[in-house]
Amino acid sequence: MTTNDTHAHTGALSWHPEALAEILSNDGGRPVLFTNARIVTMDPLIGTMTGADILFVGDLIVGVGPGIITAAQDDNAIVVDCTGTTIVPAVVDTVALAGGRGRRSEYVATLTPGNNTDFLVVPDELAADVPSAVATLVSHPEQVRALVAAGRPVRWSGTEIPGGPTPPQAGIPAAPDLTGSPRLGVWIDRQDFLHQELTADGRYDETRGGRPHAYQGRFWIDGDRIDYLDDLGFWAYGEFRGDELHHAGYVMKLG
Repeated sequence: MTTNDTHAHTGALSWHPEALAEILSNDGGRPVLFTNARIVTMDPLIGTMTGADILFVGDLIVGVGPGIITAAQDDNAIVVDCTGTTIVPAVVDTVALAGGRGRRSEYVATLTPGNNTDFLVVPDELAADVPSAVATLVSHPEQVRALVAAGRPVRWSGTEIPGGPTPPQAGIPAAPDLTGSPRLGVWIDRQDFLHQELTADGRYDETRGGRPHAYQGRFWIDGDRIDYLDDLGFWAYGEFRGDELHHAGYVMKLG
């Protein structure tokens, strides 16, 4: 069996190892160009293109379409030859696949300039459409040429990249010690109807319309997001925006 035959049957031989090494050592400032692929953007305006390129810097797609390769040397881009492969979004908008989006602005995770760099590269013969390409990742991951998330390869030439991101542990985490957090205290909405107290032990206590302890439970803060698990069993969330906390239609500030 020849080297090409082996690659066609297993996909396990190294696929552009030099390019992978350059991407992994890139600090995010150098452009990366995947070139000469069939690209299924899932964008109703851009559509599907053959012999096309996708250019990204860090976690942002900055260009897609044929001819970008002509500027690769000018931009000192890391170039990956994708001849014989198809590139599809790694995050699939199933509503769009079913024809359920009425406007282009409603489409999610398309391979459109300005969107996140999340895509999947598979051999053409395994990518008749987007579902087929994604099915390859699930059922035959050894055939995947590349899986890129936020501009970083997490799978390459059929194998996981060592040292990649660790998925969050499943299950409800222990409450963190939030002593000293500036987001603790009593948050009050503009109409003085909702008072939500966040305490250092990761507990919240809501007063609604003067009714104390209307809802109580645990909370976790991740960046500007806050997740609530009520003692009744339901989940809710909020978002910190500057000095405001937005939750369930309420806009609150620390009292």
